[in-house]
Amino acid sequence: MGNASKPRKIRLSTTPTPEALAELRLGDVVYLDGLIYTAREGVYKRALEENANIPMELPSESAANFHCSPAAAINEDGTFRLGAVTATASFRFTKWIGDWMARSGAKLIIGKGGMSAKDYKEHFVPNGAIYLTTVGYGTGALLGRGVKRVKAVHWNKELGLAQAMWVLEADNMGPFIVESDLAGNSLFERENAKISANLARVYEGTVPAVLKRFGETDDRSDEMIG
Repeated sequence: MGNASKPRKIRLSTTPTPEALAELRLGDVVYLDGLIYTAREGVYKRALEENANIPMELPSESAANFHCSPAAAINEDGTFRLGAVTATASFRFTKWIGDWMARSGAKLIIGKGGMSAKDYKEHFVPNGAIYLTTVGYGTGALLGRGVKRVKAVHWNKELGLAQAMWVLEADNMGPFIVESDLAGNSLFERENAKISANLARVYEGTVPAVLKRFGETDDRSDEMIG
């Protein structure tokens, strides 16, 4: 029982089998192998709203969409220089994520901070996808070390380097944390519920007048920071 709270470390392909995805549990620490592509609003708009042909074979080449703007540059000889790989917040992409998963076959959405429980239930579950979140701040350099090479950069001319579709070859790239599972459960939501319950116990028997000095509401869970 002593290891129950210790996170499991898992190596996962970026073209994962349904069985591999089904085995993942909230809080598992995941390291990725294979091709990962970056796609954010620029790629989504171009592929979904302008109906441009996606310049990769998806999902056979990759089922891993990273919400990321790499610190990278293209050299004069066409090669790439890649530094830190920093995730961007995923909640901004709710508008496109369901259509993108249906079109691309993405099974792994990687980014910062997770998405809403509504997104998981409405978009991730029907598409058999999960969300992997980066761990804290300052992990960009660490993730960058897991990139063996930049295989390609698509739509650079159309979208610019930051929004272009970078194709990265990952080798033990991580750590990422399983934030949502195939049932649409959320690690952040579960932990916040636990913290709220603990807060309720801490403040049991405290008269509301005292609580009001800490905030405008008597409901402690309203003060949770997401």
